[in-house]
Amino acid sequence: MAFQPIYDAGGDRVWGYEALVRGLSGEGAFEVLAKVSPAQKYRFDQDCRVKAIELAARLFPAGEDLRLSINFMPGAVYEPAACLRATLRAAARHSFPTSSIMFEFTENEEIADTHHLERIITEYRKHGFTTAVDDFGAGHAGLGLLVDFQPDLLKIDMKLIRGVDSSPARRAVIAGIVHIARELGVTVLAEGIETEAEFRFLAGQGIRLFQGYWFAEPAFEELPRLHLPSSPAAAS
Repeated sequence: MAFQPIYDAGGDRVWGYEALVRGLSGEGAFEVLAKVSPAQKYRFDQDCRVKAIELAARLFPAGEDLRLSINFMPGAVYEPAACLRATLRAAARHSFPTSSIMFEFTENEEIADTHHLERIITEYRKHGFTTAVDDFGAGHAGLGLLVDFQPDLLKIDMKLIRGVDSSPARRAVIAGIVHIARELGVTVLAEGIETEAEFRFLAGQGIRLFQGYWFAEPAFEELPRLHLPSSPAAAS
């Protein structure tokens, strides 16, 4: 696992870290996941969760209120309650509070059974987990999902973020997403930030949570040093 920080502009602090799958030789998540067969998907998903919690328990500074964000594949969850057993055991074993864990779901293919996904989110919330939609605005992770259910947080896909400071179309779309999220009580996170101009514009739209290479690149089994904006107050 590699870890990438999530920056809270409102509090001028690290809000949490996303755990990202990496190969032992530095292979990216796409390359690793391409080797996972359908028969291995469930076990792989479970092992990734446990590994992320084990590392976070060791790496996160004591006493700091940090979230651990873990990606999961809805198709690997056959029964929500049963599939959480290993996660809950790992959290208990390492004294890692479930309220500090956020699960992100993303699906490159269309989610045919939205009822199943809603059951997953309902079960996760029972245990105090935060839920998030990753890659919002890309592929099938769009407005249709928000109609069926509302996660705690949605992450705007980097394709919408790229060059937003100079793109009227992207500005309009993101302003719409922020407005809808606010009406639904859903927190917005902008991911894939690569320039200060992108950050400044989005912070001006009222977005507080950010993630991207401009703040820090993922670090393998360690917490990377965060590049902080030179003047956080200027973004408000």
